[in-house]
Amino acid sequence: MLDFEFKNRYGINDLLKIMEILRSENGCPWDKVQTHESIRTDLIEECYEVCEGIDQNSPEILKEELGDLLMQVIFHAQIESEQKHFDFEDVCNDICQKLIYRHPHVFGEGDKKIQADTEDEVLKNWDALKKASKQQETYTETLESVPKTFPALLRGEKVCKRAARAGLPINSAEDCIEKIKADLDELCRRISQQEPLKAAEDKGEKSEDFAQNQHILGEILLSFCNLNRILKNDGEKALTYSTNRFIMAFRAVENEVVNQGGTLDKLSSDELSRAAYKVISGM
Repeated sequence: MLDFEFKNRYGINDLLKIMEILRSENGCPWDKVQTHESIRTDLIEECYEVCEGIDQNSPEILKEELGDLLMQVIFHAQIESEQKHFDFEDVCNDICQKLIYRHPHVFGEGDKKIQADTEDEVLKNWDALKKASKQQETYTETLESVPKTFPALLRGEKVCKRAARAGLPINSAEDCIEKIKADLDELCRRISQQEPLKAAEDKGEKSEDFAQNQHILGEILLSFCNLNRILKNDGEKALTYSTNRFIMAFRAVENEVVNQGGTLDKLSSDELSRAAYKVISGM
């Protein structure tokens, strides 16, 4: 008989019990054979779906997706519990201790009380405590600790943000924009001197020009990451918004062409440009 109490409303302990049952010998054939590696992508996807709920400003979607994300945390903790490494209670204990340690302006008593009346002071203290707890002795180590699995744009911004604490060479928007312009000019100069594009494409990544162009483009993208930091923008959000607007505009252009009895692939470059201009100028 299944050792589980059915209720009208469940809590965290019920979720822990459900996962334990699913992973048990008589549990779910799929759940009980999963590993950290096999459900790694699921964890990433759930994080993005939580973000989708936030972006849609939907409490219902957010509630559901946070539940799915929590389930992933429980799943990984259960796998480790079976290996006698740690369990969900240990996860909770560690994050509680970390939050208390990194908020001495709230939880500190006596000599351990630290004054932090502004957001900047809080972040400065947080960074110093984080560096100390991770035994990071150099600024370079703080840069290296940014996970390589982050999306490249997010990682670039995190690295620039941490480098700025050590006095990043470019800390003004004007200087950053000038660097972007200089790199773009260099890229344009190189492209104008290179062999025809088709021949370069045929050589692919073996081409020296390809490698150098990629290097310059990387420098430009990293400079944009730094510019986002300076302007206090969220690059991921900005790019997502622009990509969504591009898709909307693309759909509108295609609808315009279809309504005129045509298809995009049958239009000349001039016809396509005119159709795009008509739609975009009206948006």
